[in-house]
Amino acid sequence: MPLSTSTPAKLRYLDIGCGGGIFAESAARLPTTASVTAIDPTPEVLKIAEAHKRRDPIIAAPGRLTYLNKSIEDLAVPTSPQEGYDIVSIFEVLEHVNAPGPFLEQAMQHVKPGGWLVLSTIARTWTSWLVTNVVAEDVLGIVPKGTHEWSKYVNEKELRTWFRQRQWGREGGMKTMGVMYLPGLGWKEVGGSEEWGNYFFAVRRDV
Repeated sequence: MPLSTSTPAKLRYLDIGCGGGIFAESAARLPTTASVTAIDPTPEVLKIAEAHKRRDPIIAAPGRLTYLNKSIEDLAVPTSPQEGYDIVSIFEVLEHVNAPGPFLEQAMQHVKPGGWLVLSTIARTWTSWLVTNVVAEDVLGIVPKGTHEWSKYVNEKELRTWFRQRQWGREGGMKTMGVMYLPGLGWKEVGGSEEWGNYFFAVRRDV
């Protein structure tokens, strides 16, 4: 999902809910990355992430990739635009949050003006319920039962409305990509799936 054709040479990332560090590591290896700060409130998954990080001298370099055992509520809010991040990512987290509005407001405080918040989540439809709650949990058992709570899913149109009300993402500063996971192939773009399944959503902080 290209966000801009004029991104700065070195980007600072904040990865919220980083888990085992899959995205954080990938971002830290990019030549256009200055640093990645990855946070998660679960110490057990961060131990796994730290152990994996030590295997790669590129991302193990001081300041390149930093893991913090914190929630977004515990992370100090930037006091100047320079302290903000160019990219704040929230992947597969929003659908587990009890109060998505306050959570997103906290996250947006860490995006510098002109920067982007990028997230992935699941639309709240009967199709997504069938796939995530019935097939994934009950039939295939590929995720533990109770992992997904359908009522917490957020529709793409709800996100657009919420951000517009706060004057974020104006003049083309919102982008959406519908995706589907295909066994053996990974995540693939599927046009229109943001209306009924998984999707990526990006919004620019204008001010």
